[in-house]
Amino acid sequence: MNEKLQQIGAQIPYLQMGSNFLIGLSVGYFIKKSFKLLLILTGLTIVVMFVLESKGIISINESSLDQTVSLGAHGFSTFISFLRERLSKLTIAGGGSAIAGFVLGLKWG
Repeated sequence: MNEKLQQIGAQIPYLQMGSNFLIGLSVGYFIKKSFKLLLILTGLTIVVMFVLESKGIISINESSLDQTVSLGAHGFSTFISFLRERLSKLTIAGGGSAIAGFVLGLKWG
């Protein structure tokens, strides 16, 4: 029975990784997916606003739109900085593996 569990463990590489790496991987993957979703929703909102403006239903203040998008981008970059700082505060070896997992999660996501 124990031999069978070892074979299953060898087939799933994530079971061999440390918990800090898996935390970093999860956070990085989540950030990338949530950023993509945020971009899709923002783009859809802007397109709908442009269509409504072309129909004469609404009027768009472009400087206000620019400012809102810049504020959102700044907020997201602040959040990313917070997560990086938090992951780096783990133990020395764990922090390194957490950051490596974070970068890999960003790449895979």
